[in-house]
Amino acid sequence: MTSPADDTRDGDGPVPLLEPAGGVPPVIETAESLAAGAAALAAGSGPVAVDAERASGYRYGQRAYLIQMQRRGSGILLIDPIACPDLTPIIDAVSGLEWVLHAASQDIPCLAEVGLRPERIFDTELAGRLLGYPRVGLGSMVEGVLGLTLEKGHSAVDWSVRPLPEPWLRYAALDVEVLVELRDALEDQLRADGKLEWAHQEFAAIVANPLPGPRVDPWRRVSGLHRVRRARQLAVVRALWETRDRMAATRDIAPGRILPDSAIVEAALAMPTSVEQLSAMPVFGGRSTRRAAGTWFAAIEAARALPDDQLPPAHLPSTGPPPPRSWAERDPAAAARLAALRAAVGAVADANKLPAENLLAPDYVRRIAWSPPENPTLEVITVALEGYGARPWQIALTAEVIVSGLQTATQAAADATEATEAAATAAAEPDAS
Repeated sequence: MTSPADDTRDGDGPVPLLEPAGGVPPVIETAESLAAGAAALAAGSGPVAVDAERASGYRYGQRAYLIQMQRRGSGILLIDPIACPDLTPIIDAVSGLEWVLHAASQDIPCLAEVGLRPERIFDTELAGRLLGYPRVGLGSMVEGVLGLTLEKGHSAVDWSVRPLPEPWLRYAALDVEVLVELRDALEDQLRADGKLEWAHQEFAAIVANPLPGPRVDPWRRVSGLHRVRRARQLAVVRALWETRDRMAATRDIAPGRILPDSAIVEAALAMPTSVEQLSAMPVFGGRSTRRAAGTWFAAIEAARALPDDQLPPAHLPSTGPPPPRSWAERDPAAAARLAALRAAVGAVADANKLPAENLLAPDYVRRIAWSPPENPTLEVITVALEGYGARPWQIALTAEVIVSGLQTATQAAADATEATEAAATAAAEPDAS
């Protein structure tokens, strides 16, 4: 595919991409048009570009309200998965193909809800990270790599609206218009930098990663929860969150539109003793919130009546290390190990021009620093990293520097202990003079 960007390599800057080459296609809303679209996809060539639009902040959950696909020779498909809940023809048409996505982990769950699961992917955002691009949003990548600018004005709209406005559909179509071209350019850069195998391993890990399951105590993600200290107040947060979640699911509305997190936290802190007190709180001043005041107060009263043994703990039990901010006080040696390992991994990341968190997950570094093996040989560290889920390319680049970093930190701690003991001994000796 020839891009308008080819005209700007020696020219005056990026070219606005205003319209798909074939125009904005009609939305696929019937079984007949879905079958025709699937046939076009099957007749195309190469990988398939895939994107999805959700109604985050408007609707309950993260379902897809529009799915965009494009393949060389097929044109762009804009599929309404609400009007076409059975996507079997599309599933069959893309079976075995490589999918090109941008920030794949964001779209894979909602695509899986409608039966679309990739077998192979190319993630253009992750490729940009591995290549060291400072900005990896789709618009930035398309501009930096292809010399084109995308209009991004509709990313946060309510995609559950029907019919979808034409400007929104144009925006959605453009998101996949040059995605395959971007993929090809990034693959060439990865190959030139010796990073293509790294990318393949990362993409395979995303595909193999299980879909996220239900969170434990999802109410603990309420914004501002850190202000709530007492167990009874935490029970109020939980009760209000669960009540809100049931209402949101029933009405298919984003929970924050029914009751904001700030209202939940303020109610838990205030512990009102009547509907009137609750309604008088400024954060409960909205019309719909006041109408449901009795429901909210009933949740508070239910939490107030719980026996002590049913109150939530302040924190969930954790199998991992504590937050690093507490290490210096709790375990200075572990804090020194963490500093040494972060510096070592960071130096390798800088040398390879990629973010440290993409070279090795910070959680893996913390776990090794907090509970290092007794004998941190290269083989032992390699096995530990494999157990955490590190990919072979990551282990090849970091295992040796982790071993070295642990040895350096251990020796520094031993030297510090020896110096402290020597100073204490000298202080305890009588003055020879």
